[in-house]
Amino acid sequence: MPGDREAETPAERRARLERAARLLGDLMPSTTRDETSEGWGDQAKGTSRDDELRRDVPPHHGKD
Repeated sequence: MPGDREAETPAERRARLERAARLLGDLMPSTTRDETSEGWGDQAKGTSRDDELRRDVPPHHGKD
């Protein structure tokens, strides 16, 4: 019975978990974005804070 996992052997548990992994795939990445250097201080050389702010202007404000 699926609800009776107390009687499950280690081999049955492993088989159940492997089947779930095959069906569901990798739901949780091994590392998250905040654990990597991606996006941290990615300011191009030679750009100022003013250039960065100009790039981030919302479309409804216009460019000029």
